[in-house]
Amino acid sequence: MLTLKVSGMSCGHCAQTVTRAVEALPSVDRALVDLKAGEVSIEGTAEEAAIRQAIEDAGYEVQGQA
Repeated sequence: MLTLKVSGMSCGHCAQTVTRAVEALPSVDRALVDLKAGEVSIEGTAEEAAIRQAIEDAGYEVQGQA
């Protein structure tokens, strides 16, 4: 499982947006957002670069691995 720190998420809508963006990738099984921690955990075999790009395309900033 890969866990990334993501800034800019502040509400349930933000969490849904990031979840949908990441889960749209073909090699992602599940994405779990922890708003309080500012993290998203990803299960699957997608490349980290593709996950980062999907999050950034959704309007959020990836700060690195948690």
